Parts: sequence; C-alpha cells; structure tokens
Amino acid sequence: MSDNPNNWPLWEIFIQSKRGLDHKHVGSLHAADAGMAIANARDVYTRRQEGSSIWAVKSEHIHASRPEDAASFFDPADDKIYRHPTFYTVPEGAKYI
Repeated sequence: MSDNPNNWPLWEIFIQSKRGLDHKHVGSLHAADAGMAIANARDVYTRRQEGSSIWAVKSEHIHASRPEDAASFFDPADDKIYRHPTFYTVPEGAKYI
C-alpha cells in the first residue's frame, strides 16, 4: 500500500444467503481493514437481510490460473481410463445405471 491514506486495499466480498449453502462472490469494495470491509459489505450487499454470513478477502490474496494455460491446465482426462467406467460389467437386473 502506498503512503496515501485514502488508497485502501480492494476486498472481494462473498455472501452466504442461507446457512449450509456455499458463499457466492457478490462484488468488490475498498476498505481500510477487514472489519470495515465486512461492515461496508453488510450495508452494500445485504440491505434486504438476504445474507447469513459475509467473507471479506483481500484481492491481493486471490490467485488464479492464466487464460493462456487453459489448454494444459484443464485438459480432458481421456488418457486417464480409470476415470471412465468402461471396464465395469453391469450386473443383470441393475436399473438406472
């Protein structure tokens, strides 16, 4: 962070709509610290009480794969025959398989 006190870090906000469900990314905001990020996220993203939990993660801590690496990173698993049930025999009388 630079010496400018108004240059707050960017936070990614995730909201859990109901207990037991996964958190979903809802947006980003700038805040001085985690407490402020959560308080601001509550005001901005849960105005109608649609959330049960808020996560705030500094954007600098999120790492992602690069689009140019997609071909090798997400290659199909055709060469991994153990992932395909082609060598199993289906028992007689088995339904819905």
